[in-house]
Amino acid sequence: MADNVLSQDEIDALLTAMDSGEVDLKVEDEPPEARAEAYDLTSQNIMLRDQFSALEEVYDKYSGLLQSSLSSLLQQSFEVKFVSTEMVKFGDFIQAFSNPTSFTIYAMEPLTGSALLAIEPGLVFSMIDCMFGGKGKPLKQRREFTPIENGMIRRMSRELLGDFERAWERVFSIRIIPKKSETKPEFVHMVSPDELMIVIVFSISSDEFSGNFHICLSYRMLEPIKEKLSSRYLRAKDTEHAFSDRIQKILEETEVQMIAELGHTVHTFGDLLSLQENDIFTLNTGPHDPITVNIESVPKYRGYPGIINGNRAVELTETIIPEEIASE
Repeated sequence: MADNVLSQDEIDALLTAMDSGEVDLKVEDEPPEARAEAYDLTSQNIMLRDQFSALEEVYDKYSGLLQSSLSSLLQQSFEVKFVSTEMVKFGDFIQAFSNPTSFTIYAMEPLTGSALLAIEPGLVFSMIDCMFGGKGKPLKQRREFTPIENGMIRRMSRELLGDFERAWERVFSIRIIPKKSETKPEFVHMVSPDELMIVIVFSISSDEFSGNFHICLSYRMLEPIKEKLSSRYLRAKDTEHAFSDRIQKILEETEVQMIAELGHTVHTFGDLLSLQENDIFTLNTGPHDPITVNIESVPKYRGYPGIINGNRAVELTETIIPEEIASE
């Protein structure tokens, strides 16, 4: 400890150096040491709300459709709720499931690639019990699915995917085609483990049970139509739809002139000047020939003249195609 104490001579020498400016009293702040941290772009959750906000309408509609169809199919009350959505790597997603789990790989035409429906085993056994008239009492010990249960699972998956297809009609028309069923996670090879997937979780619950199922969509599958699924496109579509409704309402209230043409003939101007009372013109149609109905002087329909309740009338029989007018 004594070695660290300055002597009187050393203290006097230090004070003399400070007064003469030989010792710089300014202490410069040293910059912090720069450190590089690993940053995995693929691990970051992309802003799903901004890029795919239209899918929120799909989730809401899907919950209502599925709740209604399940309650009607099994004659029980079920509640279907949207739980969450996130973007994860496919490898991380598939590792979270145990054996057995109901997996259905399906296509969403005209989109390219495949999607996945995963139903947790607890929900599978409860739903199968409901299909056989039970209340969905949870199974105490899990086991492999039997052949009969596999058939019921396929029926359940068709119900879930059918409503999912109908829920998409609001934003984009798709056709779901089941491709393969599996029960073991290690046998589900849909995309590469590092590919980003959008995972949507829904819950199905009743008085006796509750469980989740997952819909897994490839980000690459939705990327070609992400503009149509954005909030900006959705607002523009709603504006266009509202404007179209207004135009349609105006058109429905617009009055137009409708004339049924019994026939026509051709004469000279001299014939017209010599017309007298009781003169007769011969038309190009007879009493049993169809006549033309014009809307604002444009031929639109053909029909036959008659009388209904004492009023003259025309029965429309066919629509005139514009190409037919051009060829006449």
